Amino acid sequence: MIRSIILAAALACPALTLAACKGEAPAASAATATGTIPVTVTSANGAHVFNVEVARTAEQQQRGLMFRTDLKPDGGMIFAPYPPEGGPPRAASFWMENTPTALDILFIRPDGTIATIAENTVPFSQAKIESGEPVSAVLEIVGGRAAELGIAEGDTVSWTK
Repeated sequence: MIRSIILAAALACPALTLAACKGEAPAASAATATGTIPVTVTSANGAHVFNVEVARTAEQQQRGLMFRTDLKPDGGMIFAPYPPEGGPPRAASFWMENTPTALDILFIRPDGTIATIAENTVPFSQAKIESGEPVSAVLEIVGGRAAELGIAEGDTVSWTK
């Protein structure tokens, strides 16, 4: 429902984000105001640090990186905890609707290891992107970065919770 409302607002005001249509600060400014945290992915070829936004609430996780075109190579978003309401890990299902930037989506097990990586997801796609198993967090980074940095399934992800 909320995604439908956001889509309707985007269609009514395509050059701006929903926040801008409502007279609020653009999404990039709002995200900057909340700050970022360092997330480290340790792979076979070393540690890779990303400074990412945190999506903790159901609303933040539903919006994710929709409408964003300002992602930096070392930026992104972590969905933690997942699910946002708490409880045990569960299978995750994401999509790229209203997301103009290809992403690598890293699904993270409770032990901090990467279960699966959906690489270079298709912008604006409504196809489901599944974790394949229960996860407790999800990290989204710019599409192609995982391969570029040698990040693979089984690598570890850590951050201050």
